[in-house]
Amino acid sequence: MNTKTQHANPSKSRSPRHRAREFALQGIYQWLLNHEDVAVIDAHIRQAHGFDKSDKEHFDALIYGSIKDVANLRAVIAPLLDRPLAELSPVEHAALLIGAFELKNHLEIPYRVVINEAVELTKSFGGIDGHKYVNGVLDKLSAQLRRTEIDGGK
Repeated sequence: MNTKTQHANPSKSRSPRHRAREFALQGIYQWLLNHEDVAVIDAHIRQAHGFDKSDKEHFDALIYGSIKDVANLRAVIAPLLDRPLAELSPVEHAALLIGAFELKNHLEIPYRVVINEAVELTKSFGGIDGHKYVNGVLDKLSAQLRRTEIDGGK
């Protein structure tokens, strides 16, 4: 994945926060493949076309938070998978890390929004049915991490 890759279906309606997620996905993807220092990846991504229209604070939270907490995030994701983490595509892996990070740390973002955003990222950057897999895993994870929110919405 090239950090200059454009969204599969460019739209002027993409919010700054959605753009931040797109750039964070690209950075985490790069980190998963190359194990580069996150600061180097960050500096590269900030030069990408359209980064100026993203929510930079949310981007920082996602890329640095997901990578810093990767062991804990993988620990909550792994039991929900039907295969080893190493067998996930890097896009699915990155989307799950972002989704898990937001479910765990950004309670102000409704769980349905977190899941939908991760699904949309996977649709845009991933394989044909990867979004269905990401949706299923994050749905199970939200039942664990956001039980009160889910129950309160019924």
